[in-house]
This record gives sequence, C-alpha cells and structure tokens, in this order.
Amino acid sequence: MRFVLEAKNPYAVVMVQVGENWKCPYCGHAQVLHRDRMDNQWHHQSVKGWKHFGIHPIVSISAIVCANSECRELTLNAILGRSNPSRDDAVEGPYKTWTLLPPSSARPQPDYIPKAIRDDYYEACAICELSPKASATAIRRCLQGIIRDFCGISKKRLADEINELRDQVHSGKAPPSVQPDTLAAIEQVREIGNIGTHMEADTNVIVDVDPEEAQILIDLVELLFEDWYVARNDRTKHLAKILSIAEEKKQKQEPAQKLDEEMPEVSGPNVQVTHETKD
Repeated sequence: MRFVLEAKNPYAVVMVQVGENWKCPYCGHAQVLHRDRMDNQWHHQSVKGWKHFGIHPIVSISAIVCANSECRELTLNAILGRSNPSRDDAVEGPYKTWTLLPPSSARPQPDYIPKAIRDDYYEACAICELSPKASATAIRRCLQGIIRDFCGISKKRLADEINELRDQVHSGKAPPSVQPDTLAAIEQVREIGNIGTHMEADTNVIVDVDPEEAQILIDLVELLFEDWYVARNDRTKHLAKILSIAEEKKQKQEPAQKLDEEMPEVSGPNVQVTHETKD
C-alpha cells in the first residue's frame, strides 16, 4: 500500500520520488531517479500501546541504487511516522529519520588529499550526531592537518596557525589557492559559539559543542578540500594539458622548418632552360 506523507515536523526529510533530481552520496554523481533503481514504501506496524503517540507506528524504507556504472552503490534510508486516524492512506511525521547506508554523510574525497586528513574527516562525519564533541575534536584535528600540509604552517595551537595564515594572506605570501574570502570563512566560523574555544585549545582537548556547531566545522573542511586541494589539482591538470598540446604542436612544426632550411632557394630570372635538338 502507498501512503501520503503529511509532514508535521518543520525539519522533516521529504522522501524523494521517481523523476526527481538526486545526487549520490557515495560518488557525487547527479542523476534523475528511475523506477528501476529505487523503491520507496511505507510499512504499517501492527502493534498497540505506543506510549509516545498512542497510534500505530509506520516505517518507510527507501532504497536507491546509483546510476553511475563506476559506483552502483546502495543508499538506504528509514523514516518513522505514525498512522493518521482520519486517513488510511496518510502518514503523520516523520518523527525520526535514519541513514542506514552510506554509514555517514561524508563526501568521497580524492586520494591526493593526505590519508590522515581524510580519515579524520570521515571519522568526524560518522559520529557527528552521536557525539558532537568527539566529532568537533576530530574535524579540528583535520583542519589543523590541512593548514599544516597545504600552507606549510605548523605551530603549537590551531589558533596561532590561523593567525599566521592571515598574516601570509595579507602579505601576499600564502599559497595561490588560499584566497581572502576563504580566510574570511575560517575567521567567521572561528567566532561561532564554542568553536572559538576549539581553535584556542589543544587539538586533543574535548570542548562541548552541539551537533550544529560540529556540522559547521565539517562544512568548513569540505570547503577547504574543494577550494584548496581540488582547485590546485584541477589547475595542475589543465596546465599539463596545455603544455602537452603546445609541445605536440612544436614537434609537428620542427620537421617542416628543417625541410624549408634544407631546400635551395630558386629565383625566376636566374633559371636557365636548355632545349635539346635532334640532328
């Protein structure tokens, strides 16, 4: 039986449908959902006496397979709602949502980002909801690793490294990919709630934060991945492609130039034509 979702929660996660645009959480591939690659159904649970709402719980399982031939991973979500006493085909909620697969909200990151930095990022994403404090500690360690690896700045505290980065940006000595607007984002995040305390403390000290603050730090790190590492790699590939094309053109021109140099010059007036006559 198909149900209509009546969202009572302003933060409700609305279930995606066939024909909608969707981006795979594993590979980031954008696609339009097709009925052959997804299933989305509500299941009425025949139990009574639920103390929270007093009405039958209904659970949805949503399954989507990525259309990317190099991915084909399964995304699996569960949503908890409750039956609507006035409509048999409607569900109130959702009251709770779970992402079963993939195991976290982490975006896939390229191998040219150092493994230790990627591992801290994946760990922070995996535990963000369960333990925001531990997540923020891991992502803070990740942020420090990024500044040390990409910018070559290493000091005792993360706050001191950010201050040094600011000085380098203002003096024009920062890496080319480190732009003032990216630094401004770091500075703004630094002023939110207890995040500033995270920046000041040792990276192994656990500071109390809420899930939203932990997610803000994760978003900042994802921005740096894109603006610094990915942008630098793309620039390097584009430059290599340009140089390769230029070198190929140069090699094709050299034989023609050499042939021109070897051929004698012939001018019209100096050419003598002889005619043979037969006796």
